[in-house]
Amino acid sequence: MSAGQRALAIAESPTMALNEQARLLREAGESVIHLGIGEPKNQTPRSAVEAAAARLATGEVKYTPTSGIPSFKKAILAYTAANYGREAAPANVIVSDGAKQSIFNALFALLDPGQEVILLAPYWVSYPEMVRMCGGLPVVVHPPEGSFEPAMADIERAVTPSTRAVIVNSPNNPSGAVFSEALLGALIPFCEQRGIYVIMDDIYHKLVFDGVAVPSCYRFTSRPVDEATLVVVNGVAKTYGMTGFRIGWTIGPKDLVKVMGNIQSQTTSCTSVLTQAGAEGALTGSQDVVEDLRRFIESNRDRVVAGLAALPGVRLVRPLGTFYCLPDFRGVLGGPLGNDSHALAAFLLRTARVVTVPGKDFGVEGHLRLSYAGSAADVTEGLRRLQWALDPASPREITFGGKTHRRDWF
Repeated sequence: MSAGQRALAIAESPTMALNEQARLLREAGESVIHLGIGEPKNQTPRSAVEAAAARLATGEVKYTPTSGIPSFKKAILAYTAANYGREAAPANVIVSDGAKQSIFNALFALLDPGQEVILLAPYWVSYPEMVRMCGGLPVVVHPPEGSFEPAMADIERAVTPSTRAVIVNSPNNPSGAVFSEALLGALIPFCEQRGIYVIMDDIYHKLVFDGVAVPSCYRFTSRPVDEATLVVVNGVAKTYGMTGFRIGWTIGPKDLVKVMGNIQSQTTSCTSVLTQAGAEGALTGSQDVVEDLRRFIESNRDRVVAGLAALPGVRLVRPLGTFYCLPDFRGVLGGPLGNDSHALAAFLLRTARVVTVPGKDFGVEGHLRLSYAGSAADVTEGLRRLQWALDPASPREITFGGKTHRRDWF
């Protein structure tokens, strides 16, 4: 039996596909450096482990309320007040299986068929597919050349009577850009006046560098949570390095949150009581782990910036947040390297055994997304292999994984 046409139209996640390729190569004994995955390598915070273990030890591992455990929702509200300066109520919160489900549920709750969602390129790879799965139409706004921040005038021109929402991800995956207060201060009131929802994907909001501070989106509206068109998505995956817990949450108007709860109740029912307990432990425990992770990621960011600066023909907009960068490789494309980012990523995996993610999947061709969330040793080795593969002045031979590799096409 073949799948339905709607399901067949859904593209495979390119990051998950690359993870599988890397896994298969490693199982075959190859030395693979993964600069594609967005997963910090820190240990789960002790407070999270102890909280999850304590809940497991009670033997009470049952269903939870669809919108989340009351004590965890209380911790989320305290986190929101502390980090966003805005009070909300339990009815404004819903806990989901990761920020990805939070965003999907919000889109499913908001969209009627044919309504439009504005995506700001470069965007996270799953946004367009999520919009399409919910019956909507993605409308992409590209930034000016040499920048990763969209122009407000271009966003305004993209708005039509069918525009239902704009998704904002700052700090941004894949570029590491942090949007300016001027942009957010113009965008949020503009959308509010037109009844357009702004879905803030804030999953990286504490992973920022160089003394940068991410402004609270609530600074740009005077409306209470129930009257605003702001939908704020967050979670513990990135800030606390707890990707495997699959915990995200949404703060939004209670009427929207209620509909999201109905959707969730008919799909996943609720989120695991164990992972909610762990996430609550992370929020209420020592926050030193967040700063420790941020400093480590910033140190890796500096390694990547310095390493890419040594590659002729490669340009980089310095990332100010997340653990990603999106260097421009258009200056080295062509010949055996291929003419697009998919061909280049395939070449680097085949030749240097380095995993990268094609920029085309993020709406920006000619770029590759590199992640520096891994160990300092992996980041350093990955950069060494990239330079060998791409720089004609580098030696023809290199040794890694106990094998000598020869580059014979320059």
